[in-house]
Amino acid sequence: MTTRQQQSAYLQAMGIQAWERRVAPQNEVQGDERGVAMLADQGLPSAVPPAVVSEAVVPVSAVALPERVSPSVGGAGEEEPPPPTDDYCPSLEMCEAEGQPLAAPAPLPDVRSLDWPALQAAVAGCTACELHRSRTQTVFGAGNRMAEWMVIGEAPKADEEQQGEPFVGDAGQLLNNMLRALGLGREQVFISNILKCRPPEDRVPRPAEMSQCETYLQRQIALVAPRVILAMGTVAAHHLLKVDTAVTKLRGQLHHYGEIPLVVTYHPAYLLHKPSEKANSWADLRFAAAVVAGSVLPGDGGGRL
Repeated sequence: MTTRQQQSAYLQAMGIQAWERRVAPQNEVQGDERGVAMLADQGLPSAVPPAVVSEAVVPVSAVALPERVSPSVGGAGEEEPPPPTDDYCPSLEMCEAEGQPLAAPAPLPDVRSLDWPALQAAVAGCTACELHRSRTQTVFGAGNRMAEWMVIGEAPKADEEQQGEPFVGDAGQLLNNMLRALGLGREQVFISNILKCRPPEDRVPRPAEMSQCETYLQRQIALVAPRVILAMGTVAAHHLLKVDTAVTKLRGQLHHYGEIPLVVTYHPAYLLHKPSEKANSWADLRFAAAVVAGSVLPGDGGGRL
């Protein structure tokens, strides 16, 4: 049995449809082979259909902060649970136990004109919500501050808070490998989270906490001015797009955060628990790469995989 036949048999056993490699320039073929080899080392399937893109070139406009995005979506069901919708309370258990009224959120600083050092200092000293009482340190973000790619997750976990950097541990290593398969180093992208403080017990962020922290993320996006935002996971996708649609329905098409193209995919931590979705996640990254390359036509819900 040839190597191609062995690969085809393996993919069929995994329930993944095999696609024939298209004819491409030699340098593109070599890049694809490097990506496939790196993914194979991590158990990521290699035969994934590339993004179907138009031949039009995307003119990337200046960064504009969004009001609300309502993309048209469609697709299969979603395994991931949606975030809770309880109202703001800095210490819900304490308020309920002691009969105290819910605390009002603290006023937010105006960060629209801050540069990177001033913005990072504002985040480090933030007391806008009660998460500052339990944090050991804030997790501001890391990477290239002039990157073409901006990766956004939900909130710091325990290991991220300890190291002061987003996407570390096993999930971070998987993200690094996925980026490397595209020819990107971690230092070439900017990585951040919706929240800058870790929620207690790594619980799902509350809507009011995300709202309080949003001004910092908006300023980061404005400063980076990326060519694409990669929203990883349910919480990030829902908050950035202001929708509650399942990730399985949001992925596979082009969205926008203001005027910035946005692609939705699964969080690496989710992929560790559900490896069968790694093929789809790799397709999402290929799609985002096509956006950066300027070969996806922008539009309302356009640019499907």
